[in-house]
Amino acid sequence: RKCAATGEMFPKKEMVRIVRTKEGEVFVDVTGKQSGRGTYVSKTEEAVELARRNRAIEQQLGVKVEDAIYDELLYVIRRENLK
Repeated sequence: RKCAATGEMFPKKEMVRIVRTKEGEVFVDVTGKQSGRGTYVSKTEEAVELARRNRAIEQQLGVKVEDAIYDELLYVIRRENLK
């Protein structure tokens, strides 16, 4: 899979999926199995901040992405790094 922020290739387990539903709702898909248009970001805080700055997720999904999504991505990544 390719990171939307950095363009680097990573195994699926090293990435977090963000999904846009048909209704236009955007959310973090921690299971990686939700239906809808998806894009991936590598599990690093740097990649999330880069995606926020260059609007990579918005470009991939074609909708406005709220700051809360980026905050949730950071929370998920930090939680996984504690394991």
